[in-house]
Amino acid sequence: MDAADIILNIIRDFCIAFVVGFCWGILFGTPKRILVIAGLLGGLGHCIRFILLQLDFGLISATLAGSVFIGLFGIFMAHRVDNPPVVFTMPACITMIPGMYAYKTMLAGMKITDSATLEADPSLLPTMAHNLMLTMSMLFTLAIGICIAALFFRATSVKEIEFAKKLERMTHFK
Repeated sequence: MDAADIILNIIRDFCIAFVVGFCWGILFGTPKRILVIAGLLGGLGHCIRFILLQLDFGLISATLAGSVFIGLFGIFMAHRVDNPPVVFTMPACITMIPGMYAYKTMLAGMKITDSATLEADPSLLPTMAHNLMLTMSMLFTLAIGICIAALFFRATSVKEIEFAKKLERMTHFK
């Protein structure tokens, strides 16, 4: 692949994730004036994940990086638009939900209920366990990534967060 194909794939990934984040924002009742933020967060978070996957960072670590970005940028944007971060971080994280792995887990689980099918394909149980672990790991990773930002900038309200002061306190060690 040449550079133009890579950039085109990144732009395509961003656009699809933007639409998904935007539409889930509509379903979650995100105010109209900040739906674009939900789309941008979803697009950028998924784009980070996509780039890291292309660089062989691994699915779980790439998902963690994308969700941490969504959480941190969500706190920053919440401060700017005077809305709670959950209004646009949750729709943005939907773009990285491991639906395919959950589906494969469920499908293998239904197949192993028939002993003849299990005897014919003994790899069903390890496949189901693998997909279940991937699904659970990615869901935990998404939750942890969003919570890191909330714990890092712990305050009773987003309005009380001042990034410059927080970063200054974090960089000056006594």
